[in-house]
Amino acid sequence: MVEKYTPMRIVIETYGCAMNQADSEYIAGLLEEAGHVIVPADGDVIVVNTCTVKTPTEVKIRRMLKELEGAGKKAVVSGCLPAANPAIANDFPSFSFVGVNVQDVPAAVDAVMAGKRLVAISQSAGRSCLPKKRANSFIEIIPIAEGCLGQCAYCITRSARGKLRSYPMDEIVRQAREAADKGVKEIWLTAQDTGAYGLDVGTNLPKLITAVAAVPGDFMIRVGMTNPNHVLTFMDELIESYKNPKVYRFLHLPVQSGSDKVLKQMGRRYNADDFRRIADGFRKNLEGITISTDIIAGYPAESEDDLKATIKLIKETKPDIINISRYWARPGTPAAKIKQHPGSVIKQRSGRINDEFKKIALECNRRWLGWEGECTITERNADGSYTGRNYCYKPIILKSGKDLMGKTVSVKIKQASCYDLRGMLANG
Repeated sequence: MVEKYTPMRIVIETYGCAMNQADSEYIAGLLEEAGHVIVPADGDVIVVNTCTVKTPTEVKIRRMLKELEGAGKKAVVSGCLPAANPAIANDFPSFSFVGVNVQDVPAAVDAVMAGKRLVAISQSAGRSCLPKKRANSFIEIIPIAEGCLGQCAYCITRSARGKLRSYPMDEIVRQAREAADKGVKEIWLTAQDTGAYGLDVGTNLPKLITAVAAVPGDFMIRVGMTNPNHVLTFMDELIESYKNPKVYRFLHLPVQSGSDKVLKQMGRRYNADDFRRIADGFRKNLEGITISTDIIAGYPAESEDDLKATIKLIKETKPDIINISRYWARPGTPAAKIKQHPGSVIKQRSGRINDEFKKIALECNRRWLGWEGECTITERNADGSYTGRNYCYKPIILKSGKDLMGKTVSVKIKQASCYDLRGMLANG
């Protein structure tokens, strides 16, 4: 058993998705409850909360750990990287390691401060009852499930997060109510795949959205990534839940490829026409909705014709946002065993997709020129400007000498880029 150590100053470095951001907030809450102080820099201990989705991210994390080791720093490594690859603990024998079991981070911190080491890599025990410290006081990130139901040939995350384990709806609603009572302006529902929520316990995502939207308070709900195969099973019900004025008209629907051949080899459980049907259905029923998608460029099975099918799909469906990832083989995945494309080919294909995206995104955003309406400010940017979001979750950049954080303001859109809108306060 590790003895309790003197309270220390802790820096938390976070890599990865909204789920990881939420985990870092739980880590911060647990450490503060244990008497430690969370600081932005110059800490006694650094907690590195890792991601394992992409090879470049892992390389960056390993480089950082090497630098910390060389500088004689005390560190705790948590998150998906050790959960998916526990052997990393052998590469850094002076650091403590946990996985996605964030509840063990305080004990790991105590170990390194006592000159000892704790390696306790295990599954999560759930998060709904853990203390939490929000990174942004106006945004509440609520994990609704752990793991997924997929078996994608390229993905290593399931090795870290495991099979689907949905959190009880009443606990999620309670967390939303507590956050609303504290004045948050956005509630993010997040998971590896929000569309899988409840399928292991007899409920589903639309029912959860409706329950959270019923919580009293002045906030908006952002629904996280939802795979098309799940949307197909409850599309009408999901569209109805999105009609609630408390729900951002924002659908994150990853397609990954426009080629049915590639989708099949990826282990995805839908086809390109399914994506078209869902995008069309949401746009017909929810005017102005922002559709975000993910595409993997240079998958091993992808031919030139497959790439053209992907470009054709995005030209037809015109997603507002495309998260383009260059394919990287992850150890132990089926896709890693297939003959890989040269890096130059993957880079070139990614560039071609990005060129199409920028044209489409600019076209989508120009439709908002002249729009007047409300947006809620939740971010202050490094240059002193603010970022707000309207009802379709469009990012709107504003400049003002006033303190706008947490406020809902009336704006008029004056400019558009492929990434955001630029506005001015309607009332000056």
